[in-house]
Amino acid sequence: MTGTEAAPDDEFAAVLRPVRAGSGFEEALERILQVLRLGLVPYGERLPSERELADRLRISRVTLREVLKVLQDQGLVESRRGRYGGTFVLYTAGGLSPEGRSAPVAGGTAAPAGAELEDLLRFREVLETGAAELCAGRVLDAGQRALLRDCLTATVDAPLGDYRRLDTRLHLTLAELSGSPSLAAAYTGVRASVNDALDRIPLLVRNLAHSQAQHTALVDAVVEGDVEGAREVMREHCAGTASLLRGFLL
Repeated sequence: MTGTEAAPDDEFAAVLRPVRAGSGFEEALERILQVLRLGLVPYGERLPSERELADRLRISRVTLREVLKVLQDQGLVESRRGRYGGTFVLYTAGGLSPEGRSAPVAGGTAAPAGAELEDLLRFREVLETGAAELCAGRVLDAGQRALLRDCLTATVDAPLGDYRRLDTRLHLTLAELSGSPSLAAAYTGVRASVNDALDRIPLLVRNLAHSQAQHTALVDAVVEGDVEGAREVMREHCAGTASLLRGFLL
């Protein structure tokens, strides 16, 4: 994109927000680390161009290059020159590359435990159910409805290795379409922490099938303007994830 404003419906909009003056480097680094931790750009794929990143974050190209240099020094990205060059991601959620090699963890932390995990799960449920309710209560245009359907379809067809990234994209899109930038911004941080915890438990095929049924019901409720239905489906969805995390991590 060529302007300074992110399109309201794209997958990066909730994360790559303009940074505050006076802390551009630190906040820009945090934002791009969130892109990596959320899996919005998968292993081996290219980050948005320097121009686009600088425009979205509203920082200078010099500052952006300093940020990218830090990420490269940490082994999280690599820079390639030439016609098909750019900055390519070496990090993948869970700490392994698709070839099975160990990969660095981008800002990963130890799995939350006890009260910390309970607090995270409660806050996640509040944000997720609120986003679902707000989305269903809005009049979404044709493009926004199509975006939700596309995100849903991508999760249905996803191989296991890509599922978490595409699941994250669907949930981030719901947060972004809620119409509340503050909610969307808060959710990105919470989702990154939730993904850190989810990366420490196995992907269960039966659970994924159940989640997909809930995703379908959720998107249907949002598109149809069923506020109560959307909220209830999301509450059940969050409760199921919470049960798995408590079972494996507590």
